[in-house]
Amino acid sequence: MSDLRALITSLPNPVIVVGGDLRIRGINAPARILVGKDCDGWHYVTALRQPAVLDAVEASLADGGQRVARYLGNDGARDTTWDVSVRAVALSEGRAVVLSFQDMTAVEDAGEMRRGFVANVSHEMRTPLTSLLGFIETLRGPARNDPAAQQRFLAIMEQEAGRMHRLVEDLLSLSRVEDQERIRPTAKVPLNTLMGEVLEALAPVAKARGARFVTNVPDDTIEVLGDWGQLWQVVSNLVENAIKYGREGGTVTITLTEPAQQNALMQPGVRLSVRDEGDGIAAHHIARLTERFYRVDTHRSREIGGTGLGLAIVKHIITRHRGRFRIESEIGQGSVFTVILPIGAAGPAE
Repeated sequence: MSDLRALITSLPNPVIVVGGDLRIRGINAPARILVGKDCDGWHYVTALRQPAVLDAVEASLADGGQRVARYLGNDGARDTTWDVSVRAVALSEGRAVVLSFQDMTAVEDAGEMRRGFVANVSHEMRTPLTSLLGFIETLRGPARNDPAAQQRFLAIMEQEAGRMHRLVEDLLSLSRVEDQERIRPTAKVPLNTLMGEVLEALAPVAKARGARFVTNVPDDTIEVLGDWGQLWQVVSNLVENAIKYGREGGTVTITLTEPAQQNALMQPGVRLSVRDEGDGIAAHHIARLTERFYRVDTHRSREIGGTGLGLAIVKHIITRHRGRFRIESEIGQGSVFTVILPIGAAGPAE
């Protein structure tokens, strides 16, 4: 047993040995941390307590077989999940059982994220689909001979179909960005030109809201290594958000700085910021704004056609470009969204 103790001490994963007398005869440091105590010599039931693990140990001691169980722990910051391999071994002192723990928390978290993503997509699609089905039923029934109602319902149906189309486009865009996230783009993109084209394209949207653009852009061409289409998405998304969520008739200020050393990147870069004159965002929301489907005001976001994915896409694109994304806001004072991009060799990805 002493040799086995020495062996498990050198292992990086939590390992516990339960002897034929049902007492713990070996436990390494990671296992002590996992169970929260040094239970060497304790009865295994007292030390482990979780029925699935206890049953596996009991069965393996009885028949010498191998079992797999699930152990739920907590590292002080969050719940953790472990797969436990329970294997009987023959020692000079008799039969014992070795429990080896493998951390599956990251796998469980990924699964939970996928389930949450599917649930969110289903929820986002359900509302417009329900509306469309309802209006189709109405058009076939009570409104089939009412031209005015038909026109009104068809306009709403067009709006709901457009909402689903935007959601699908954003989902595809997010998928593409995630696939390319580890590959840094190498083409030179003139940000001055890109910004000018984005503002020209969004001029009708700004006019509809009575908003005006104020630009602070250097005369010299500012180039970064990037993907034109993706950087277009970033600037377009931020400017359009500033128009829609800023006050009606307000100003959207777009600023591009000269290249300079950026502490956030530890290398030279530029800052592109978009400032609005909206209501501002409470501090507790800011850290979550780039999460998929997170909205500060769900009803308002849906009313103006938001999918809840725009800033998540922006964050992934900026990460691909080895940049940084900063959000500053104060209630009643509007918000500033800043993109910091390197102009030279790749810096560390965030």
